[in-house]
Amino acid sequence: MSVTTTATTVPAKPLIVGGLTAAAVAAAATASIAAVGKAAGISLTVGGAPIPASRFAVLTAVFSVVGLVLALVLARTVRRSRMVFVRATIVLTALSLVPDVLADASAATKMLLMLTHLVAAAIVIPAVARRLPA
Repeated sequence: MSVTTTATTVPAKPLIVGGLTAAAVAAAATASIAAVGKAAGISLTVGGAPIPASRFAVLTAVFSVVGLVLALVLARTVRRSRMVFVRATIVLTALSLVPDVLADASAATKMLLMLTHLVAAAIVIPAVARRLPA
């Protein structure tokens, strides 16, 4: 007796293109937020080392791609990949705030760092999630 199962596959190209587009938008947004914060007088110094606004963009892009890879893996391996992705990335976003809270920086700098994490998540998570099967 043979059992046939049907796997739901998601076309990778729309997920990748949408995810990379969202990553680029989020990277630009976080760099802009950092630049505006600095112009408003908020220090971008953490632990005695200044963080250039461009580094916000680079790190946002890198971690957005990590999230995209997670989405691609989930799309191939789990049922209800959208729900799993959204829950996982919300938890990961919350965890990403912990180093900001603990950073050796002013309160305003910590708030600016946390804002960039939340803005990046607000851009990338929905853009990727909407391309995953419910």
